[in-house]
Amino acid sequence: MAEPKVNELMEKIVSLSKRRGFIFQSSEIYGGINGFWDYGPLGAELKRNVKDLWWQSMTRDREDVVGLDATIIMHPKVWEASGHTSTFSDPMVDCKDCKGRFRADQVDNTPCLKKPSKMVTECGSDKTEPRAFNLMFKTYVGPVETEDNVAYLRPETAQAIFAQFKNVSDVSRQKIPFGICQIGKAFRNEINPRNYTFRSREFEQMELEFFIKPDEIAHAQGGAPAEEAPTDSPESNWGWKQWHGYWVNQRLNWYESIGLPSDSLELHWQTDDELAHYARATVDIMFKFPFGVQELEGVAARSNYDLTQHQEHSGKSMEYFDEEAKTRYIPHVIEPSAGVDRMVLALICNAYHEAMIPNAKGVMEKRIVMRFHPSVAPIKVGVFPLLKNKPELVEKAKAVYDLLKPHFNCFYDEAGAIGKRYARQDEIGTPYCVTIDFDTLGENPDLLDTVTLRERDTTNQSRVTIQDLLATLKSGLGLP
Repeated sequence: MAEPKVNELMEKIVSLSKRRGFIFQSSEIYGGINGFWDYGPLGAELKRNVKDLWWQSMTRDREDVVGLDATIIMHPKVWEASGHTSTFSDPMVDCKDCKGRFRADQVDNTPCLKKPSKMVTECGSDKTEPRAFNLMFKTYVGPVETEDNVAYLRPETAQAIFAQFKNVSDVSRQKIPFGICQIGKAFRNEINPRNYTFRSREFEQMELEFFIKPDEIAHAQGGAPAEEAPTDSPESNWGWKQWHGYWVNQRLNWYESIGLPSDSLELHWQTDDELAHYARATVDIMFKFPFGVQELEGVAARSNYDLTQHQEHSGKSMEYFDEEAKTRYIPHVIEPSAGVDRMVLALICNAYHEAMIPNAKGVMEKRIVMRFHPSVAPIKVGVFPLLKNKPELVEKAKAVYDLLKPHFNCFYDEAGAIGKRYARQDEIGTPYCVTIDFDTLGENPDLLDTVTLRERDTTNQSRVTIQDLLATLKSGLGLP
C-alpha cells in the first residue's frame, strides 16, 4: 500500500526517514495501511520538540493564552452544530478500470493506479459521477451498535475549545482578548492520502482560538484604525483585521525561530471563492515541499460563527460579559491552526542536504547532513571515546555523557571509526559532537581535561575544557 514515488529528492527523504528512525509506515509487517504513519525514536523526539516549542510560545510565554486537553470523541451534537455531519465531505469518483478511488477535485494531478505515468484524467478509462463522501470516522459508544449510539472521531480539535469556552473563561479568569490552545489528534477519512505524511487519515493539530471583541465594541472603545499595520504590542481594543494580521506575523516569526527561513514560505490569501462561509479572511502559510507548495497552517478570522452555532444547538449561552464595556456579546475568533505532521515533514525536507565532507583520510565524499535548527534537533550532542578498547577513554567519555545528559538529549557512541560516528550524527542532524581522546587524559599536559568539540554544519573542531563544555554547548544551542 506504499504511495507512488513523487520525485528523486522525496525518495531520498523517505528512505532516510525510515533508515534513521524518523518515520515508519504503520503496520508495515502486514503490508502497511494507507494514510497512517508511525514515528520512530528520532521522529518521536523531533515531533515532541515541535509541540513543546509551540506550547511554550503559545501559552507559557504569554499571559493571554491558556491550554486545554479535550477528548477525541465528543457528543455527536457537537458535529451537528459545527456543520460537520452535513457539509464535511469531499467529491469522490471511482475509476472503472483501475478501481482507484480519488477526490474529484484532484484527478488532474493524481496518477492512475494501473498507468502511473498518466494522470487519472488522461488514463482513458471511464469514471463514475462525483458523489459526496463524509470524511469523519464513525464509531459507536457503548455495547450496542445502533444509530442512537453513533459517535465520531473528531476531525479537528477546534470544536472542543468552542464547546468549553464558558468553562475555561470562568476558571481561568481571563478577560477578552484571550486565547485557548490545544494540541491533539484528529482524524479524517481522506479519499486519497498522498505525499507521504502530508495528507494522512490520522494526524495531530496545534490550534489556537483567540477570542476578541466584536468590531463595534472595539471601535467604540477607541480601537486603532483597521488600516494600521499590526505590531508586536497588541492592544485590547483592536478589531479583527489587526488581530488577524498580528497572528499571521506571530506565526511567521515562530516558523523562522525553529529553522524554516522566510524564503521557504509563502502566504496565500484565500479568495472569496475559497473562503469558508463563516470566515472573513484566511491566510494559508505555505511551505515549498519537494512535491510542491502546500499549506502548513491556516490563520482564519472565523467571526463568531462557532460560538453562535453551539449556543443555538445546545441552548446554553456563549455570551461574555465585558465589564469594561458594560455589555454582553458573543466573542469573535482568530484561529491559527497548524498540522504537527506537516510541520515535521517540512523540517525534515528543509534540513536535508547533501554535502562534500572530508573523510578520515582527507578524501572528499558525499554525505547527507540534516541541518536541523538546534531547537528541534532530536539529539543535541553526540559523545564519543576515541577508542572503545581503552577503558580510561570510555570511563571519561561516560562521565562527560553523564554531565551533559540532564541538560539535553545526548547520544553515546563508541562503535566504529570516529569519522563514521561523525557521519552518523550528521545524518540525523545532531548539532555537536564531543570526542574524548588521549589529550583529554593528559598526554599533552596543556590539554588535560579538554575535549574536541565538532560543529555539524561547518565541521570545525576546537578544544574546550570539560569545565566550560556545558556552558559552551548551551550557548551554541541557544539555551539559557
